[in-house]
Amino acid sequence: MSTPRIAAALCSIRIIKKVPDLAENFINPAASLLKEKHHGVLITGVQLCTDLCKVSSEALEYFRKKCTDGLVKTLRDIANSPYAPEYDIAGITDPFLHIRLLKLLRILGQGDADASDCMNDILAQVATKTESNKNAGNAILYECVETIMSIEDNGGLRVLAINILGRFLSNRDNNIRYVALNMLMKAMMVDAQAVQRHRATILECVKDSDASIQKRALELVYLLVNENNVKPLTKELIEYLEVSDQEFKGDLTAKICSLVEKFSPEKIWYIDQMLKVLSEAGNFVKDEVWHALIVVISNATDLHGYTVRALYRAVQTSTEQETLVRVAVWCIGEYGDMLVNDVGMLDIEDPITVTESDAVDATEVAIKRHSSDLTTKAMALIALLKLSSRFPSCSERIRDIIVQNKGNLVLELQQRSIEFNCILQKHQNIRSALVERMPVLDEATFSGRRAGSLPAAVSTSTGAPRNLPNGIAKPAAAPIADLLDLSSDDVPAPSSSGGDFLQDLLGVDLSPASAPSGTSQPPKAGTDVLLDLLSLGTLPPAQSSSSTSDILSSSQDNKAPLANLNGLSSLPSLSPNATSPASAASMMDLLDGFGPSPQNHEENGPAYPSLVAYESSSLRMTFNFSKQPGNPQTTLIQATFTNLSPNVYNDFLFQAAVPKFLQLHLDPASSNTLPASGNGSITQNLKVTNSQHGKKSLVMRIRIAYKMKNKEVLEEGQISNFPRDL
Repeated sequence: MSTPRIAAALCSIRIIKKVPDLAENFINPAASLLKEKHHGVLITGVQLCTDLCKVSSEALEYFRKKCTDGLVKTLRDIANSPYAPEYDIAGITDPFLHIRLLKLLRILGQGDADASDCMNDILAQVATKTESNKNAGNAILYECVETIMSIEDNGGLRVLAINILGRFLSNRDNNIRYVALNMLMKAMMVDAQAVQRHRATILECVKDSDASIQKRALELVYLLVNENNVKPLTKELIEYLEVSDQEFKGDLTAKICSLVEKFSPEKIWYIDQMLKVLSEAGNFVKDEVWHALIVVISNATDLHGYTVRALYRAVQTSTEQETLVRVAVWCIGEYGDMLVNDVGMLDIEDPITVTESDAVDATEVAIKRHSSDLTTKAMALIALLKLSSRFPSCSERIRDIIVQNKGNLVLELQQRSIEFNCILQKHQNIRSALVERMPVLDEATFSGRRAGSLPAAVSTSTGAPRNLPNGIAKPAAAPIADLLDLSSDDVPAPSSSGGDFLQDLLGVDLSPASAPSGTSQPPKAGTDVLLDLLSLGTLPPAQSSSSTSDILSSSQDNKAPLANLNGLSSLPSLSPNATSPASAASMMDLLDGFGPSPQNHEENGPAYPSLVAYESSSLRMTFNFSKQPGNPQTTLIQATFTNLSPNVYNDFLFQAAVPKFLQLHLDPASSNTLPASGNGSITQNLKVTNSQHGKKSLVMRIRIAYKMKNKEVLEEGQISNFPRDL
């Protein structure tokens, strides 16, 4: 009689999967199968009930109220049953039925405190009495842990479950260890303190020879780190970095850098750890990481001497680590006099004697080293120019080194060499002013522009960015990537080949998309007409203090010579479709084809009605349009921002992005403070060139950020209602 009932139950499972609406017809017959003694019928009955619960809330409630006690009793009977040869596997009675019952109990207990209380005792019994030296026992323990972690809260049971996973980590079977690591990552969301007890075992898994276990364990360690244990865990990871495989160094380095930045208790510790990482795996460090390090060093005024001496020592033994050399030559150029004169010596330092010639030697090596790329050599040339002012006795030697690059095949280095040589020869009277020490870089602004301080998933949000102990505001995603709804996780690592420095600096891929223009592709879910954005609008205006490019150029002075001399390299433009207005006066001289400044709109062609382009409960943005005579493709827009709230907005910033058939140029805004209650406004001029004039209308995605009562606010929107003839 058992075989037909098993077949009927299996057939019923197929039916409810294909036609879920018929589930209610099988509830009572399925419940009757749970009382059977034959294990084959019982297994199929339990599976039928499980599938019914998945497709029918009515069935779930029925089994939860009527069958939970019976299922618990059945599981207890099987767990305590004597040896039965027909069901025995490795000393365990019918592990298949064990697992089916645990899965059904998991569904019944999830979200129901009463049902969870009924099964607590039997789950504790299964967890403590099941043998774990055989795969059958491990399978039952795994399902038991899954059930414990899924049902309603019971602290003691969860600690027991996490301890079982800790034992799994010591198993010689890599599959069991991998499963345990996955489960522990889920357990972190429930009881992080219990998982912390197995920190040493998890850390050993990072050093495992299996690549899958390495990566999963590293992700778990990343979750385990907090302010209390960051120092010992970072020490262990850096020590392993020295002996890890090349294939694993990239992931390990990225995690270490992120942890150090996130939980650094003090700047000196942050600098020390980053120097260790740069010395061991500098070639795996992304550009935004060493840029952030330079910003922190710039702000740690009491550690300038200590840092430049530490970098000088490190670069003597790790010259093949490109990013270490870059940070070192930058610091030597800025603080070379501190290096030579032992300024700011700390008690923890060992004495070191460095002459002016030694400092020049270290920089010269970076230029002449065959493996150095364009960025490193350009930074070294600037460092030499700065040292020529700090070390007058080495001025002639420095000039000889610079002159050697006048015939360099790389145009960037050739141009720098010629310009710097001209400064050394003809402009001695202004050289000291040109190469004076960089101003302190603004950490919060740098971090915000480097990777965005607010998410792009909401139209309006508030909340200050999380400040790190070393003063860096933790970013969430790149600002332009946020604006275009791109995920920062998908942004490729910037190259160090010396191509587009600004792309490398921002860590954002600004190259055109792979799909050729003119092809028609269906939009993805959740996207809009701006899906084909291949170019960016503009970078934030220059008035928002220092930016990431401050490491490369000092644009706030609005002087072209200083823009090249106070930084690491001159920056090529973003793309043909976007222009970055670092300085209104200097950039208008450099950029061709933009025509007159769009400030006197009434003098430029026909008038167009004003447009309320964006309005929320707190802000209104109005566009006024005009055309340049004889140039119908170009539209001049004056944006006027009005504050509708009773609070003053500070650090006001407007950004925009357009599709690839448009070109956009933004001038700096008239102010970065917006008065309250409409008692004043901010204006900003835009210029849009439509290559599809007459065929496609203007469309624009905007992002407006500001601070209100020291809380950061982000508003986003899309403007699609432009006049058609623009």
